[in-house]
Amino acid sequence: MEGLQRCFVLHSRPYSETSLILDVFSEDSGRVTILSKGARRKRSNLKGALQPFTPLFMKWSGRGSMPVLTYAEPISIGLPMRSYILYSAMYVNEVLARVLENNTPYPVLFLDYLNVLRELAQADNPEPALRRFELALLHHLGYGIDFLHCAGSGLPVESDMTYNYREQRGFTASMVAGQLSFTGSQLTAIATRHFETPDQLRAAKRFTRIALKPYLGGKPLKSRELFIPRGRSTGK
Repeated sequence: MEGLQRCFVLHSRPYSETSLILDVFSEDSGRVTILSKGARRKRSNLKGALQPFTPLFMKWSGRGSMPVLTYAEPISIGLPMRSYILYSAMYVNEVLARVLENNTPYPVLFLDYLNVLRELAQADNPEPALRRFELALLHHLGYGIDFLHCAGSGLPVESDMTYNYREQRGFTASMVAGQLSFTGSQLTAIATRHFETPDQLRAAKRFTRIALKPYLGGKPLKSRELFIPRGRSTGK
């Protein structure tokens, strides 16, 4: 069918008594807000399909601020997000819904999103997958920091040296360690997205939180406020 796009529902909310407003991430159009008329009716064939983490073919029409869904069909069953992994997947959806502008295509980011959902569905520890996705998202947003060279000297970072992060500039060698400090070993792991130690994962999480903060704004993420099962980490 002409005009179909591969999509995922990031979030939905009720509209009137029978409809839904959908935040959708599509391969060709990026993030789109769509009205799905009648989707909440008991006999609607869309009721079970318009769920997060289910790959869909979708089509919509209308040039106004909120186009109307005209077709939706699951491509396959939803990716299974068991127990505590679900919170991490919800975090990914919320970040995308928060930082992406409407109707701005991100076809490669769409594939990164599909990959992180697949990784999470199979993961015992969600953190490596989340860190790789956050770094990919920053890249697609135009965040162009060089992790492998000192911004002051231009020399390659050394694994046992300490470097302080300076926004919009990069990392400069420093003798003082703090919240914005990273070792050369940590920066190399972030650059390659290959995390061999818990220390490297913690550093990557600290960096992505710092780097994403300007995009997310001051409003707390709802997914971080959800109950976290004792002894488990959502990776957020």
